[in-house]
Amino acid sequence: MMGGAAVRVGLLGLLLPCVATAPTNKDWDIYSFHINSTVTSRYATTVITSRVANRINQSQEIEFHVKIPKNAFISKFRMTIEGKTYDGVVKQKEEAQQQYTQAVSRGQSAGIVSSVGRTLEEFKTSVTVAALSKVTFELTYEELLKRRLGKYELLIHARPMQPVADFKIDVYIKEYPGVNILEIKGGLSTKELANAISKTQTSTEAWVHFYPSKAQQSQCDSCGEEGLNGDLVIVYDVHRKKSIGDLKKSDGYFVHHFAPSDLPRIPKNVVFVIDQSGSMYGRKIQQTREALLKILGDLAEDDHFGLITFDSSVFPWKEELLLANQKNLEAAKMFVQNIRDRGATDINAAVLRGTDMLNRHLREGTASLLILLTDGDPTTGETNLENIHKNIKEAIDKKFPLYCLGFGMDVNFEFLEKMALENNGVGRRIYEDSDAALQLQGFYEEVATPLLTDVQMVYLGGANLTQTNFSQYYNGSEIVVAGQITDNNIEEFTAEVIAISKSNKVTYSETIPTEEPITARSDSNLQRLWAYLTVKQLLDKEVQLSGSEKETVKKEILDLCLKYGFVTPLTSMVVTKPQGEESQVAHKPKEGKKPTGSGQAFMVPSQRKFSHDSLPSRPKNTRLYGGAGHIGKYAPVRGPYFSALPSRPKNTRLYGGAGHIGKYAPVGGPYFSDIRQLLDGNLPTHSTKMTTTTVSPLIRFLLPAEGQALPLCYDIPVALSLRLLKDPNNDFSMNGQLGKSDSAGYQKIVVHYRSDQHIDFDTTGITFNNGQNATYFSWSLNINIEKDSVSLIIRDKEMDVTMGSTRVIIMLYERDGNVFLWPVLRQRPTGDNITGIMARPPVVYEKVQGTTVKLKIQDKEVDVSRASTVDLSVRSAPTVTCWLTPLQSALQGELADFTVSQL
Repeated sequence: MMGGAAVRVGLLGLLLPCVATAPTNKDWDIYSFHINSTVTSRYATTVITSRVANRINQSQEIEFHVKIPKNAFISKFRMTIEGKTYDGVVKQKEEAQQQYTQAVSRGQSAGIVSSVGRTLEEFKTSVTVAALSKVTFELTYEELLKRRLGKYELLIHARPMQPVADFKIDVYIKEYPGVNILEIKGGLSTKELANAISKTQTSTEAWVHFYPSKAQQSQCDSCGEEGLNGDLVIVYDVHRKKSIGDLKKSDGYFVHHFAPSDLPRIPKNVVFVIDQSGSMYGRKIQQTREALLKILGDLAEDDHFGLITFDSSVFPWKEELLLANQKNLEAAKMFVQNIRDRGATDINAAVLRGTDMLNRHLREGTASLLILLTDGDPTTGETNLENIHKNIKEAIDKKFPLYCLGFGMDVNFEFLEKMALENNGVGRRIYEDSDAALQLQGFYEEVATPLLTDVQMVYLGGANLTQTNFSQYYNGSEIVVAGQITDNNIEEFTAEVIAISKSNKVTYSETIPTEEPITARSDSNLQRLWAYLTVKQLLDKEVQLSGSEKETVKKEILDLCLKYGFVTPLTSMVVTKPQGEESQVAHKPKEGKKPTGSGQAFMVPSQRKFSHDSLPSRPKNTRLYGGAGHIGKYAPVRGPYFSALPSRPKNTRLYGGAGHIGKYAPVGGPYFSDIRQLLDGNLPTHSTKMTTTTVSPLIRFLLPAEGQALPLCYDIPVALSLRLLKDPNNDFSMNGQLGKSDSAGYQKIVVHYRSDQHIDFDTTGITFNNGQNATYFSWSLNINIEKDSVSLIIRDKEMDVTMGSTRVIIMLYERDGNVFLWPVLRQRPTGDNITGIMARPPVVYEKVQGTTVKLKIQDKEVDVSRASTVDLSVRSAPTVTCWLTPLQSALQGELADFTVSQL
């Protein structure tokens, strides 16, 4: 976009100016921002409409950036510019990806990036708006609200980053059983903003309006001069006059909401299987102990329970389930308080032991459940994931549900989710944060009170039904079934529920007249609810299948998504733009595919213009560089780059040496200032001419922080040989060679152990040298070798290496045509004198109060800036916010201390 300015407008997300000179509010204006949400039969359709004006006499790039609930599907997006509308088109993911890849290969606009957080995902796109013109963005998403602990929650997030004159949130709820509870929560309901909320309620309808003035938009707990920043949460429930629940039909479709509460509680048999391996050290194990102590205190007197901890071995508290009386609970709490982290991770043996305990204790009139909490992959015993799934499924044999809780972002969530789904449970991620114990307790509360088991839903006259069999129903939850009524000649439609309450069989039934011939309408709300629920459940089913069965289900999902316009993990939305601008592609991420975590990271290339933005997004005509232990940096394909990192001026060379990181020295040209000045974020103020320089790629490393929400990050040029880890006590070392091109990552990694064992990794394969013997392994193999103190496991293009007390994982990545390696430290070697970029323990820092952002590290104040990066320590690439710090302060050393002359 030559001659124009680039502006980012974040709606429900961020508004970040990104221009060659800092823009003023006169340059652009969000003059209208509306959110309209309609909820009927617990199915919410939300439309975000934002109108933005370009106030200056030149074109600008405006970015639309929203956050929506993770459980929602985007179903429509459009832009209107100068009276012309551009609609997004949902396509099969592979087809959309091909269009995206072709654009990227030409160095043109990047695709939209969606990232997973706890409750929200991001959607971004941008468009060039002509001088003194306007653009209207409109995004629609749909979701079925889930009942938890007796209530539904509709979450709306707003952060337009400027006060908006015409700001409105309107919510309309229509529930035929009647609205019972109506509450407003969230940060946008605090302080003065509470006065901007009005709510009205009749027997079956409710309205919530949020119309804050421009002055009020800076007066909430997290609001300020940049306007609103927070959530508005509408909480409600419905009347339940009949035990059969709410049965509604319309236009050839029906939905049945079943949530009886007038039932006796069923005593539980529950076994908790707790990971205590070395990776659970520190706050994880502490929070786990805290949560278990609270959960034990909440067990009912007629419940039976068991506790199992595991690492490389399995440690049951008792061999049998015990009654939850005061004596047994006190003894169990003593056991919990003594749980300590150590050893490897044998998930297979631990879950099988828990399964055996429940199988030996099945009692009539009770409900059994197995709860697994782990933060890692299986590393000892049975480590083949397919074999573990097979073993657990055969052992449980549909007798009770398995709930898998994945602690943190390094966990293999897909593995846990599949294991849970195959055994009538769910997978839930527990976020590694200050409230992790509360998250664990919250999950337990959802399953603490079973009311029914073996629930069967039968519909005479129904077809194409969603799931109708459920192992258990818990108080405060809800079972939802939808389907079609395809027989136009039937006079009555009958729903029947058959279940077990304690030891008694219970039956609920209701018949409703069809009244008139049934016809299907494409705009039926119930029809879209049915489609949404069907796709959600088929996506869960697809995870469990393989071969031709998996492909059949994928085709069924794809057909429904294309018909109803849903953006899911199998489809993408191509965002069309005016002629001359590249289309973009919006993908729906999977929870297991988007973890966040500490460690190392990599991103694919990009460009940006000068900005001190705290959270960079990939601008047009850019590439993004990233690498080991680091995260990613935007660098231009063409055009200027003036970020807090140096670019290499024309006709210069980069020199490095002790006492400094590196300098650009002229080759027949002017001298470029000390690179450390730029790493500190201090750009030169003198009149050095730097207009259209190219950029030497840089890699961003991530360094975890102890007791802080944000880690540190720092930058290193690519194409260096780095000392990754060195343990002289155990004669272990690991070095890596960064790539020399835009692909970044590591092209080669070498591990040395003792004097006679070496492993050479490159992108084609692995060579293990054991004395005089050399063995070559392809990345496509699955192997498990264990001898003496060395363990080598290859699966899914990853090698898990344990040598002595050190465990690392080397991952092979193939992304956007680039092939590279990625090392991740899973278990730090014990002892002193451990060196290397991966050896640095979590850093301790304090934030210094003042007008500029400073951190106190090792008793020294350091200038930092807020940055955003992507983490590849796991298979997915989450966005991570960090404090960008000079290398010397982060590592307490110079770059030369971490480079090697040979691998």
